[in-house]
Amino acid sequence: MEPKGWPGVVYHEGGIEHRLPTEVDRDRKGPAGKYRAGFLNPAMSGNRTRSVLMLEHIGKTLLGGVKKIQILDALCATGIRTRRWLEETSEGVSSRLRIKMCDMDEEALGWARANLENDDLKKNVVVIQGDARKEILRQGWHWIDLDPYGSPVPFLDLAMQATARRSVISISATDTAALSGSSPGPLRRRYGARVHMDGLKHDSGLRILLASAAKAAARHDRVIRPLLSVWDSHHLRVTILVERSKMGASAIEENLGWRVASPDDSTVDSAIQAGLLPRHDSGSRPMHVMLPLYEYPNLNTGVSGPLWTGRIGDPDVMASMSEAAAEGICKVDDLEMNQKEVRRAKQAVRRICDEGKAIHGSHLVITDALPSFVGEGDPPSPSKMAEALREDGFCAEVSRYAEPSFRTDAPWSAVLQAFRGLS
Repeated sequence: MEPKGWPGVVYHEGGIEHRLPTEVDRDRKGPAGKYRAGFLNPAMSGNRTRSVLMLEHIGKTLLGGVKKIQILDALCATGIRTRRWLEETSEGVSSRLRIKMCDMDEEALGWARANLENDDLKKNVVVIQGDARKEILRQGWHWIDLDPYGSPVPFLDLAMQATARRSVISISATDTAALSGSSPGPLRRRYGARVHMDGLKHDSGLRILLASAAKAAARHDRVIRPLLSVWDSHHLRVTILVERSKMGASAIEENLGWRVASPDDSTVDSAIQAGLLPRHDSGSRPMHVMLPLYEYPNLNTGVSGPLWTGRIGDPDVMASMSEAAAEGICKVDDLEMNQKEVRRAKQAVRRICDEGKAIHGSHLVITDALPSFVGEGDPPSPSKMAEALREDGFCAEVSRYAEPSFRTDAPWSAVLQAFRGLS
């Protein structure tokens, strides 16, 4: 039965044509109002583009041996994410997908069902009206997508319990004000953390979200490995690999700790001794360092945490997020419309592929903050800084992070030398 108002209006995203009850602004930015029938936020299109590329890569690698990939698209609304998975991944991946779409809103699901009617693989999709928190526990999943309005915290323990031996969980958080420290009360209540309000506050927010996921995993004898972490406009998004390991879960605190801004010598030495800063940084004072959880810092000294102190992405996964791959999923018949979608898709993955080469680096440097920290010069170009460090033999790339920045494994002394050389 078609929903009231069908066929509605046409909305294009990526490689598909989707129908909605009312028109939306395709280039709209920021959060949408809380749930309504036919809910779709175009500002999350980049999020969905990255999830298509992620599923394509993981479906061929980490889940390559799974004949039927069991996926839960929780909080699916009109189902555009599921439809993009079905239509934009390669046949070798899409034919193996077994997806359940779940939402509380029956009217939105009516639009989801109607949109699915024209999809060749609709037989591999089940649409369920109900509470996603209940549906999560009905079976084991290879992939869970959590895209709630607000904080994902109520779903984390449930999702961890429902993972297969090896699974992927993608987690969106639109409570960015909390995670980035602008709303310290909700940050403390939901995540038990604090954030120093500087240029890295959103990176700290991503790491606090990862820490929350890691702690939830450990409570259920699981461990996580971050695959991709992105701050995109109004939301934060992390995708993690989850595997069962009691030993790893018991060692959870090895990947948790603190970020300290403008550290003193003793803090730098502690970071080096803990293996969170290379020994070649001895004698320097970087803008930020990580400390292990047991090195409880003075909370009046620019501290963020507890947070995830390890890598926040996987270089192979990030390498799959190329602009060429993003362009390849755009298949709209209208040439002018397709060119617009190609532009948007490329923007969704901009810099991710290159940044993956330096994701192991200890330093994420906000270039606008360098002059005031050093006490001289003007803000340098992130690309010129990265180029100078590469010429000196280090790994350095401009970051996807939404502040002018670069990521590098160079010692802080080399960063300062490159900065002064460009001043």
